[in-house]
Amino acid sequence: MIPASPLRLAQITDLHLFARPDRKLLGVPTLSSFEAVLRGLLSLNYARDLLLLTGDLSQDETPESYQVLRDLIRPLQVPTYWVPGNHDNLCVMESVLTESPFCADKSFEMGNWRFILLNSQIPGADGGRLSRTSLEWLDWELYKAGKQPTFVALHHPPFPVNSEWLDQINLENAEAFFAILDRYRNVKLVACGHAHQNLLFYRENVAYFATPSTCVQFQPKSIEFALDDASPGFRLFNLYPNGTWETKVERVPIAAQPDLTALEY
Repeated sequence: MIPASPLRLAQITDLHLFARPDRKLLGVPTLSSFEAVLRGLLSLNYARDLLLLTGDLSQDETPESYQVLRDLIRPLQVPTYWVPGNHDNLCVMESVLTESPFCADKSFEMGNWRFILLNSQIPGADGGRLSRTSLEWLDWELYKAGKQPTFVALHHPPFPVNSEWLDQINLENAEAFFAILDRYRNVKLVACGHAHQNLLFYRENVAYFATPSTCVQFQPKSIEFALDDASPGFRLFNLYPNGTWETKVERVPIAAQPDLTALEY
């Protein structure tokens, strides 16, 4: 029997774009590195059905930075969904990222999968938290999904990333989040940003992923804030109708090297 074709999803995260195209984050020009990631994605000739942006899309929270993103994504004509990160301005995102191919829905169905997108942002803070309203909504959405395979996305990882400084600014109420997900057998995958590295964590048969940034990468297992020399990247998922899946990270070379003294993060 020929297996059913998968839904092909690309996750891109932690872009940290500025209004000015020449601005750098820790020595890396975030616009040119993001453009390199897009070229890498296009070069794979990957039949993309869905693009997921998991936060920190802007660094300076300006309308212009989101307009830069919008103008680069629009030619792809791939349905694009997003969640905010700790560096984002949610109100500005909601005003700029509105027209096709951007989609405002935070619960939707595609390819026999249910997708639930959560806002873990605490305005003015680096760490994340899911509000009581968000947790109740998540519970209700998972209940409604029944046996439908489900993909959940948020910016802050709920699992320990084993970097002392970063674990202090991850999802504060992870146990409340886990308490809901642990009750449902339909949840297959949880995708996160924020960690600027490739990570995998399993709990109750659910795979939790963090994905490399499109700009600077954080050094794994570091006690204090530290940069890694790994290349920018993005993640690809194949999501099959029966709930099985495949994933891999692709990286793209860029000329700039990160510099811890160049700019405060």
